[in-house]
Amino acid sequence: MSAVEARLAELGLELPGVAAPAGAYLPAVVSGNLVFTAGQIPLVDGQVAETGKVGAGVSPERAKELAAICVLNGLAAAASVIGSLDRVTRVVKVTGFVASDPAFSGQPGVVNGASELLGEVFGDAGRHARSAVGVAVLPLDVPVEVELVLEFA
Repeated sequence: MSAVEARLAELGLELPGVAAPAGAYLPAVVSGNLVFTAGQIPLVDGQVAETGKVGAGVSPERAKELAAICVLNGLAAAASVIGSLDRVTRVVKVTGFVASDPAFSGQPGVVNGASELLGEVFGDAGRHARSAVGVAVLPLDVPVEVELVLEFA
């Protein structure tokens, strides 16, 4: 078990299996010393954890939890191409997409679910640049999707 996986276990979490792509793309790719993940949705045991729009059926608190699930899926995808998450030296960028009711403007709070988990797992190396974007709809009608860019050695 890697140190990162041990830290996840301390938090009561574990890396899931890597979800099979739903289209013509890869779950993660390496370029130089960076790994880029595809957008990760909140899948748990291969099933969508929740559907709907934040602010209309999905609470911001629940969406924040779903963003953390997306991060776990992203970390699993990254590990699949770099071997061990212990190789991660920095979380560079997080992009979070939030399927939002038109009146909802709390996207940054939702994406905090991703950012906070990365900070808990990687400490200072988990601090990153970020975008939190409200969108009309996401694949499979999920409320949240998260992409990661990680630096590794």
